[in-house]
Amino acid sequence: MSLSVRIFIFRSFMIAFTLWLLIKLSIDGYQFYQTPLELRFYHPDYKSLNASGTLGHGYGIIGTIIISIGVFGYIYAKKTLRFEKFVRLKYLLEFHIFLCTIGPILILFHTTFKFGGIVSVGFWSMVLVVLSGVVGRYIYVQIPRSLDGKALGMREIEAQIHSIADEFGSNETNNHQKKDVKKNLRKLKSLQRQLAQLDKMQRWFSYWHIFHKPFALIMLVIVIIHVIVTLLMGYTWIF
Repeated sequence: MSLSVRIFIFRSFMIAFTLWLLIKLSIDGYQFYQTPLELRFYHPDYKSLNASGTLGHGYGIIGTIIISIGVFGYIYAKKTLRFEKFVRLKYLLEFHIFLCTIGPILILFHTTFKFGGIVSVGFWSMVLVVLSGVVGRYIYVQIPRSLDGKALGMREIEAQIHSIADEFGSNETNNHQKKDVKKNLRKLKSLQRQLAQLDKMQRWFSYWHIFHKPFALIMLVIVIIHVIVTLLMGYTWIF
């Protein structure tokens, strides 16, 4: 099985799993979440689905763990590049986005769609982090990178352009070379387009960091406070 096929299957799995989880949790708790807040205590699923219930509390714990793995795992991989022999950084970024989508979905159902106080600040910070992450992914892929995921500068791109352009100096036109010419021509046009927008995308990416990181930090601090308060008040995950 080729690499492109494996990547396609993995991406399809991430999308399908995300949709499945969202639909399943919605269907399983639909009646409970539709019940007015003042009447939920009398609902048969209250002990299971409320924020401190077996499932509801579990959603929060598992969601937090998944987000932590997605965030700190990606930061570690990006800083150390220890996994570059096995998987490219851009694919780790996609897995990071996947985990940081699954985690918030679970936390959303942990809240039972009831927001208030400092927790609401943490929740909406999380929403902004997720949405800005999608935007960051778009900007990230616009910046040309090497095979190991490192951003290419203007000189590296220009060197690649000159290298490809030099290959057009040959007049031989056998079928194999025609395919190579078409492939290199597409790559050349792509590099020229990326070179034209390189400065703009790098500038946008720096602005994105200014927006993304503070909300991620706010979310982290509030989650820590929330966990400490929960433990101090005696709310534990009962199986």
